[in-house]
Amino acid sequence: MTRPPAAIVVALVGSILLTAGCGGGGGAGEGAGTAASTSSGSLESLWRAQGEDVGAVAGTSDFQVGQNRVSFLVVDKEGKTIERPTAKVWVAHGLDQKPFAQTTARLEPIGVPGGETADAGAIYVARIDTPRPGTYWYLARPAGGRKIGALGNVVVKRRSAAPAVGDRAITSDTPTLASTGGDLQALTTARRPDRGLYTSSVAQALAAHDPFVLTFATPQFCQSRTCGPVVDVVSAVRKRQPAGSPIRFIHVEIYKGNDPANGVNRWVRQWRLPTEPFTFVVDREGVIRTKLEGAFSVGELQHAVDAVR
Repeated sequence: MTRPPAAIVVALVGSILLTAGCGGGGGAGEGAGTAASTSSGSLESLWRAQGEDVGAVAGTSDFQVGQNRVSFLVVDKEGKTIERPTAKVWVAHGLDQKPFAQTTARLEPIGVPGGETADAGAIYVARIDTPRPGTYWYLARPAGGRKIGALGNVVVKRRSAAPAVGDRAITSDTPTLASTGGDLQALTTARRPDRGLYTSSVAQALAAHDPFVLTFATPQFCQSRTCGPVVDVVSAVRKRQPAGSPIRFIHVEIYKGNDPANGVNRWVRQWRLPTEPFTFVVDREGVIRTKLEGAFSVGELQHAVDAVR
């Protein structure tokens, strides 16, 4: 249920650069080329013309055929994040293949004032079309400043492990203030918990035909550079809703008894989550309309909520 902690990000960046330069390895190099075989117009030749090589550290990992939300940090060789408003992104089936798509990644702020902090203040988010299973390589070039190129990849399966957009939400008797006798500490590891996130279960929201936001996250035990503020972001969007809004907001912790030593709880298993955090926005009919893996901004979640209001 974890992603790499900050302490090994520099090692990850080095691994990404080494893998790209050596033409594959570690299961990521389907179609990868080498310096000798680099063809004109390939993703690798474009990468080699970028100037300074930096790493793309993944913020998402559960992909399926179709359009995927791909998030990543751009990190230099000292482990420092590079944050510019946008980045141009090229996508190819292999390093030695010509890009078949181009899009723009936008830098999304991932915290709220006074909330949990993260090692990074923002993360790049792009929408990438992946028409078939396999490994896709992408090259991100942040706009402005010194010329840099960040190389990363995504492994796409026919179906994602977690429920996907268009799937029906899983009826779950997730814990609430009522089910714990008002024990807020049993429900969350947040330092400043929002009681409004624990008044409804998923099953209750589905039975009422109310749209809802469901986030699986653990503020205290988050293992990545970016996931700590997720519950704060959900809370901030909840507090933005107008009086009388039918949208419910639900937070579920990850571990049994909020203790990583106990392993993941039954609700995580019910929703088949391969990692955390995951956030789902569900409409009145109980259909998942937005799936957000990892960190996201207030703006991203608000846009998803507006679509099911």
